[in-house]
Amino acid sequence: MSSHEMNDETDLGLSPDEEGTLLDVAFRAIDHGLSTGQRLEPDAAAYPPRLRSPRATFVTLRIAQKLRGCMGALSASEPLVRDVAHNGYSSAFCDPRFPRLRRTEIRQIDIHISILTPPHPFTVESEADLLQQMRPGVDGLILLEGSRKGTLLPAVWEGVSDPRTFLEHLKHKAGLPPDYWSTTIRFERYTTSSINRSAGQGG
Repeated sequence: MSSHEMNDETDLGLSPDEEGTLLDVAFRAIDHGLSTGQRLEPDAAAYPPRLRSPRATFVTLRIAQKLRGCMGALSASEPLVRDVAHNGYSSAFCDPRFPRLRRTEIRQIDIHISILTPPHPFTVESEADLLQQMRPGVDGLILLEGSRKGTLLPAVWEGVSDPRTFLEHLKHKAGLPPDYWSTTIRFERYTTSSINRSAGQGG
């Protein structure tokens, strides 16, 4: 169910039951949105302490391995269980790249939850230095340049073969050309703990 990419210092150490609870919350948030058009607002006090910890998350939805929605935040602002509920709803109904999820699709969706560590800035001297420092399969990256900002989750490495391609995708997401570089460009990195549910596994 889970794929942990965080170190012991930052890993929440969720149990299989707690991971299952988060996946259930994400699914229920989508089902609630289909039924009512409203966001699900879980009472964090009713959940175990680790699910009440403030954490930033992304929720990714796929159907037949194709992206169907992905929304989240880079900084923690509310309890983990509420963040998952809100991003589950947003991924299904608020991702501007996709139409709102339909009732006929809910049993086809794969749900992927990424729990983020706090992003940390790191210094790079050049693009070559950045490519050398990137850790394939581990790092999520944030690019900051003036008013432009973009991020790619560590899960993107599953479909990317090398750091240069990952960086080009990140630049594209931030609205920059693939060969862009400047003395003011900045980067932050984070890692994630991932929880997955395939279509038909419940909910």
